[in-house]
Amino acid sequence: MASMAALGAFRSPATSSSNASFVSRSRLSTAPRTLSFSASSLSGDHVVSRTITGSRQKERTPLIVSPKAVSDSKNSQTCLEPDVSRSVLGIILGGGAGTRLYPLTKKRAKPAVPLGGNYRLIDIPVSNCLNSNVSKIYVLTQFNSASLNRHISRAYASNMGGYKNEGFVEVLAAQQSPENPNWFQGTADAVRQYLWLFEEHNVLEFLVLAGDHLYRMNYESFIQAHRETAADITVAALPMDEKRAASFGLMKIDDEGRIIEFAEKPKGDQLKALQVDTTILGLDDERAKEMPYIASMGIYVVSKNAMLDLLSKKFPGANDFGSEVIPGATSIGMRVQAYLYDGYWEDIGTIEAFYNANLGITKKPVPDFRYFYDRSSPIYTQPRYLPPSKMLNADVTDSVVGEGCVIKNCRIHHSVVGLRSCISEGAIIEDTLLMGADYYETEADRKFLAAKGSVPIGIGKNSHIKRAIIDKNARIGDDVKIINNDNVQEAAKETDGYFIKSGIVTIVKDALIPSGTVI
Repeated sequence: MASMAALGAFRSPATSSSNASFVSRSRLSTAPRTLSFSASSLSGDHVVSRTITGSRQKERTPLIVSPKAVSDSKNSQTCLEPDVSRSVLGIILGGGAGTRLYPLTKKRAKPAVPLGGNYRLIDIPVSNCLNSNVSKIYVLTQFNSASLNRHISRAYASNMGGYKNEGFVEVLAAQQSPENPNWFQGTADAVRQYLWLFEEHNVLEFLVLAGDHLYRMNYESFIQAHRETAADITVAALPMDEKRAASFGLMKIDDEGRIIEFAEKPKGDQLKALQVDTTILGLDDERAKEMPYIASMGIYVVSKNAMLDLLSKKFPGANDFGSEVIPGATSIGMRVQAYLYDGYWEDIGTIEAFYNANLGITKKPVPDFRYFYDRSSPIYTQPRYLPPSKMLNADVTDSVVGEGCVIKNCRIHHSVVGLRSCISEGAIIEDTLLMGADYYETEADRKFLAAKGSVPIGIGKNSHIKRAIIDKNARIGDDVKIINNDNVQEAAKETDGYFIKSGIVTIVKDALIPSGTVI
């Protein structure tokens, strides 16, 4: 049996960065100086965890001198044994039907929606996992999973495994079985239905993630905080203002970062009752006044045994983590900890949020989400081997342009241009997200389309598009105006190839907008 180094839980000084660690000051002044360690070893191929205090081995969870809800920070140091790649299983929840993102989810699962010119939403949590050394990853989905399957197989299937490195990224679609004839009923139910598979993995923790969030997090620090506090569940949390607080699960914590109250999307008096002094999380007085709530990000580290117990025995009928399992675990006295994340994070659940997150990439001088350009923790995606984009006498300002585009004598401002986009002469693109195309049309294809009066993929001559999302493979004719002059906020014109939500015009995938159309 090969022994591995013990992991100690000890006092850690608070950092001085804006993403400051939370350390209980009262515990620092009163706690005894007894150290405890969570030791791990390998027995054959099995991870074995035990608790040692002083020289005696104990069955109970260790006494932690200074539990902390640390924040994600580049300066944070991790020392995890056993290694995360062997001891943690990543579970990415693909979400429901994505009705709020419709029509972008008409032909694809929510995690497969294109992002930032070259990527898809699923690339964010998968890349965070890979950059955090979490290499065993399942993606759970049940709606329109064909394009998600294709993207994951092309992006990650060929370079994850290897000798003594059994890494993988696999899609698990909802399925019926003799024991359970139903589809996924919620986040917790999705995990429960595949618990038989997850249980086979010899790991210590499950890392439960959402497939529709835009952020960068070091999960190793997250997992270390979970182990140091001997938690059953650790919930990633962020400070939140009152305007958005009612849309999230909110929590109260004690001075050790332990969650003592949890409510999913509270309203009225219940919302007011969940206000906390967020200076205990390291926020300064001004920001604490602006953000008096602590919101769940829907991201959890759950100890394997705790997950099995919660979903199989304690709450066998619970369908959702946020509204049922987490509050239930808190109410029965399980150790549920908070982990502060105080960086950029966006839940891309609506058309407006998706639009703003994409256009935020063009912001000067620093984008809202700047990690596409961080080569120390890159965002991975499918290699497509496309040529460089070609711009011929074009005026492009404050924009992001993906691979393989052909842009001719047009003006583009404050926009994101997706891969393989073709934009013709005289076009004006403003405040717009172009998703691009899945393939190029040949010259013969374009001549054939012109002969029968149809429109090629791309943006036609002298067309003007403003504050819009153009989904993939859309065919926009010449002299088209998509500018929403009447400021319509909501409209469903699917037969005409478009929707309007929150004032943003969305052209449906594969739609044809004839020349001269005004929207």
